[in-house]
Amino acid sequence: MKLKRVLKKLFFSCLCIMAVHSIAYAQGTTLKGKVSDEKGLSVPSAVVRIKGTTKATTTDILGNFTISYQGASTLVITSLGYNTKEINLTGQTTIEITLTENNQQLDEVVVTALGVKRSKKILTYSSQEIKGDELVAAKDPNLVNDIDGKVSGVQVTSSSGSPGSSARIVVRGVSSFYGDNNALMVIDGIPVDNSETGNLNSGPGTNRIADIDPSIVESINVLKGAAATALYGSAGANGVIIITTKTGKTGQKPTINFSSDFSFEKALLPQIQDKYSQGSLGVYYDGDTRKTSTSWGALMDTLKINGQPAKKYNQADLFFKTGHTYTNTFSINGGGTNSNYFISYSNFDQKGTVPTTAFVRNTLFAKYSAQVYKNLTTTFQLNYSNSQNDRLPEGYALESPVWTIFTAPISYNLLPYQNADGTQRLYRYSRNNPYWVLNNISNTSGVNRFLPTFTADYKPLKWLTVTERFGADVYTEQDNYHESAQSVSNPNGRIVVNNANFRQLNNDLIISASHKFGDFNIDGLIGNNIFSSYSEDSYANGLGLSVASLDNISSASTVSYSESHSLQRKVGFYAQTNIDYKRFLILSLTGREDGSSVLSTAHSFYPYGSAATSFIFSEFFSKDLQDIMNLGKLRVSYATVGSSNVGPYSLTTPYYSQTIRNITFPYQGESGFLLSSTLGNPLLKNERVNEFELGLETGFFNNRIGLEASYFAKKTTDGIIPGVSIAPSTGYSGTTVNTGIMQNRGVEVLLTVVPVKSKDFTWNMTINYTRVRNKVLSIDGDLQQIGNGFTTIIVGQPYGTIYGTQYARNAQGKLLIDASGLPYAAASQGIIGNTNPNWTGGWSNNFKYKRLSFSFFFDVKRGGDIQNNVDGYGYFYGTPKVTENRAPRVVDGISAATGLPNTISVTGQSYYQRLNGITESVIQDGSYIKLRNASIGYTLTPLWLKGTPFKAVNVSVTGRNLWIYAPHFTGGDPEVSSFGSSNGSQGIYSFSVPTSRSIDFNIKLTL
Repeated sequence: MKLKRVLKKLFFSCLCIMAVHSIAYAQGTTLKGKVSDEKGLSVPSAVVRIKGTTKATTTDILGNFTISYQGASTLVITSLGYNTKEINLTGQTTIEITLTENNQQLDEVVVTALGVKRSKKILTYSSQEIKGDELVAAKDPNLVNDIDGKVSGVQVTSSSGSPGSSARIVVRGVSSFYGDNNALMVIDGIPVDNSETGNLNSGPGTNRIADIDPSIVESINVLKGAAATALYGSAGANGVIIITTKTGKTGQKPTINFSSDFSFEKALLPQIQDKYSQGSLGVYYDGDTRKTSTSWGALMDTLKINGQPAKKYNQADLFFKTGHTYTNTFSINGGGTNSNYFISYSNFDQKGTVPTTAFVRNTLFAKYSAQVYKNLTTTFQLNYSNSQNDRLPEGYALESPVWTIFTAPISYNLLPYQNADGTQRLYRYSRNNPYWVLNNISNTSGVNRFLPTFTADYKPLKWLTVTERFGADVYTEQDNYHESAQSVSNPNGRIVVNNANFRQLNNDLIISASHKFGDFNIDGLIGNNIFSSYSEDSYANGLGLSVASLDNISSASTVSYSESHSLQRKVGFYAQTNIDYKRFLILSLTGREDGSSVLSTAHSFYPYGSAATSFIFSEFFSKDLQDIMNLGKLRVSYATVGSSNVGPYSLTTPYYSQTIRNITFPYQGESGFLLSSTLGNPLLKNERVNEFELGLETGFFNNRIGLEASYFAKKTTDGIIPGVSIAPSTGYSGTTVNTGIMQNRGVEVLLTVVPVKSKDFTWNMTINYTRVRNKVLSIDGDLQQIGNGFTTIIVGQPYGTIYGTQYARNAQGKLLIDASGLPYAAASQGIIGNTNPNWTGGWSNNFKYKRLSFSFFFDVKRGGDIQNNVDGYGYFYGTPKVTENRAPRVVDGISAATGLPNTISVTGQSYYQRLNGITESVIQDGSYIKLRNASIGYTLTPLWLKGTPFKAVNVSVTGRNLWIYAPHFTGGDPEVSSFGSSNGSQGIYSFSVPTSRSIDFNIKLTL
């Protein structure tokens, strides 16, 4: 009986123990830990998960985490830049984890053509990546300008300092004579439009990549050569900028980020004289009773007006204001077990240095990815932007206020800008008062843009993936130009209304596979691309405003209207294979065939492809040698790509509404059309670009030193040349041909160095260098030159030659002097400049000491001529700084009459006004060294944030264009092109809104 009782008690005791253990097991064990690196520094945002389960978390800014597990489990810790670590758990409740750095930086994964991710180590072509943090740190609202100087082989040229102005980006020199030479922009695998739009008068417009908020960008990868871009078809012939947007993190609680910037900008002004008054031959003109456009008057220091010392008016300082920019960005990201999301809103508000100019952009970006089924993942994203741009005419236009400010006399007060009777108050004729312009002329544009993208990845087999990616680029633009009555150029007033609709659709179906066969790793893809682009434009020009205060085209007495529509389609079929033998020998083959609707039916389909290989010779080094040189790679590639750089309907000869003598059609109810004077060519085919590339990539001392060098040679054949003259007997003035030949050869070097790397202090340095040589080999038969905007295309010369009026010289190159003692223009024009730089480079440095960071970036350009029209026209007006020296002089040269050295003395006014008619006199070397940006920032210590809702707080100050050294250029900034990003608008500085020096203050908060 006693034994029975003992057994009964023991049984109940065991049951209780088992129940307690079961409850404990069901609840699991809570593990608290900290993740640090080998130096003892915390590793934030590391992913901590229980292997084989969906349980996961991330470390906070101090490296701490909490996670629960059941029974014997395995903890997996991963973080970018560190080796993955696994730890067996057998009941621990606390743990300290140390991660080791992954020094295989050159084996990082980068995004390549069609959004395919590949290891950089085994790439067979040149590419360079910029992280999103670097772009945001540059503090420029335009992504193109953010790239400037950071990537070898890439040249960026801004057009103006007016808010929202365009910028041009060219990779490895120009490839097309008259087609678009800007690199293709691709966002998350979808090509997007980067046209320049929005300006209805003189000056630049806005390139549409300005609609994209830089803060949503995770990284930018620049694909430079044809072997890298062949998969993108004809659109990728000029290089490709791969933009990858940010995404959320699976298994992470919501993280909220807020960033606010405030900056102020001061205009970078040309050198203007401030010693002499309005007038001529030393005589003062008051601008009211005696008017003149020139400032060759009396010396201001001795001039008295009504018995009082004359007052000086610094016209530029009075007119240009301090610009202000506000940027506020809010984002939230996170994810569930099988999904992630990222949502961002940004408001950008810039007020320009010219009053009434502004650029306001509101953007909303959302991305959601989910594993719908075991083998199916989908991603949907939408980028919406609304922008409003207010600008004023620039350049030569009579309406341009900048022209008048840069040439106005310092003795004249431009205010008030109206007389008592309401008419304009002017010191001269044929120019508007710039302050009158601010209140009576406007050029506004509004853009609504949608960029939806849908991607589905299906893996029916472990080694096979099917990707369907559809994207659209849709925007509407409304532009309005208003010029009040009493304007010098349009005395009765003018209104222009322009409405544009743009729609671009892109679809890719890609089947990719990868497999390992012994020592071979093989991956490949085949795909189909369908592309469609439609644009619609309506333009109404109204003259004679009957109601002064009514900004509506219905108030115009005469209205002319035109509209245009264009549709072009492309279809492409492509394939690529990469064969990797033991990770040291790689072969990549690409083939594509495109069909374009804008080409001749006989040539509408055109094939091309590439072959590239790389040899990683460092795999054969001994361990001791690999400790010194851990990477050595040679790569060689050859590619041929096609480019259909021709506008829609160029195969036919269209009809246009005509003006005959003084009659403009429609006239009295009758329409009048005539065939275009340019004959269509029904035989047009694609341009062809063939490129050879040779490269070397090395890494030393665990990639503390990295060197990448590339040589490329590319040749354009069958170049499309529009407007080639033909015999007048045909009834046409010209036609379009496929005859141009041009070549580019160049060297690119990228050096990365980590001079110091310790527990508390790190110093990273990058140097890039680019040298490109371009030559036009042929235009059309015996044709030796043809116009191209402000430049000229000449056989045997670089693309971008400045051709114009030159000095008359003798056989020894000495200036010829006429009987009045002045130099004069030669009887014929000639080559007077070359807009291409000899070389470009950049030097960036990033320092980090504990929580303090500091960085600076220098940009360098050697050579590249600029036609400085601010000086050119200013020579006549007497306004450039150099004209302050007005003493009589004997011009160094040879008398054309006697052949002897010139001895005739001339006045400063006569000398400079003579130079006004000789374009060569204003060709200036555009070399510069620029401190493009410098930044200092501090991340608050986490202990300071205890008791607050903030996980991280960072403050920083950034300066842009802080210092410019341009010894041969007298303008404000040598890195501008006043009339936009087109081929023929380069190398000219002509009364554009000046660029600015800015200081930006930023605060970032993380919740």
